[in-house]
Amino acid sequence: MIDTHTHLDALDDDPAAVVARAAEAGVTRILTVGTTPAGCRRALELADAHDGVFAILGIHPHEAATATDADVAEVRALLDHPKAVAVGETGLDWFRDYAPRDAQLHLFASLLAVATETGKPVVIHTRAADADTLAALASHEGRVVLHCFSSPALLEPALARGWYVSFAGNATFPKAVDLRLAATETPADRILAETDAPYLAPQPVRGKRNEPAFVMQTLAALAAARRDDPHELERAIDRNATECFGLPG
Repeated sequence: MIDTHTHLDALDDDPAAVVARAAEAGVTRILTVGTTPAGCRRALELADAHDGVFAILGIHPHEAATATDADVAEVRALLDHPKAVAVGETGLDWFRDYAPRDAQLHLFASLLAVATETGKPVVIHTRAADADTLAALASHEGRVVLHCFSSPALLEPALARGWYVSFAGNATFPKAVDLRLAATETPADRILAETDAPYLAPQPVRGKRNEPAFVMQTLAALAAARRDDPHELERAIDRNATECFGLPG
């Protein structure tokens, strides 16, 4: 199994211990995310330190108020690392509004250009910004992952464009019926799973600090909702991630 989106640098525990617990649970590959230039450097350090860890490098929309063109250039340079597999997370967050919207739009456009230049997939963060996110992506032709999927209105256009849809622990919450329905409507060749650790621990471990090992709980919930065999769904997610992110076979 693979955790396609986690923040190893934000966990309280020693990353080596976290990676070991994930392996014991059957999670043998982890994509850790950098959300600032310093975070991107750290993500690559962790990827270099562990065989099954790879890095997604970007600048979070919350950082848009202070992000500079030089920061984007640094992320672009870091993406040349052989274990850097995607650009992100990037996007728009009109829910928190921690950064001015014009700054978020500028940063998003800059990082989409980086994804186009490098040919790497782009991992999208979007909250309360469905229409503007779609507009920003209208001319983007590369691979797209909707991370921590929480906008059912985006499912139809996402699937029409061939994007990947990644479900996190929030899809396991009792009231998240709409997210589980979205999971049933996502084709087997477009579904991914993630933890977004240390956030959004799945329902069976709610209240604990999330970590990559817990993606197995999300897998179980998705399989139950889809009426899939968990092992078959696990294999499908692994194939999808390998193709999307260009991971070693």
